[in-house]
Amino acid sequence: MFEDKTLVCKDCGSEFVFTAGEQEFYAEKGFENEPQRCKACRSARKASSRGEREMFTAVCAECGGEARVPFKPREDRPVLCSECFAKKNG
Repeated sequence: MFEDKTLVCKDCGSEFVFTAGEQEFYAEKGFENEPQRCKACRSARKASSRGEREMFTAVCAECGGEARVPFKPREDRPVLCSECFAKKNG
């Protein structure tokens, strides 16, 4: 029923594909308008509307290095730097 459509982003002017699956999702949700921005511009717009996140500095519980995190560290919970976090969860 749906076919992929090529649309033009109103912010950057690049072409992007509005897939049949995305169109089906829009129809299920009752959305009547097609997207006007490509994924990159939508993401950038969302990020800018959220504003700057406050970051906190802590000492990594694994390596002892500096860890910058988007939450206020508590004394009773260990904090990991991004490298140690990736090793532990990767």
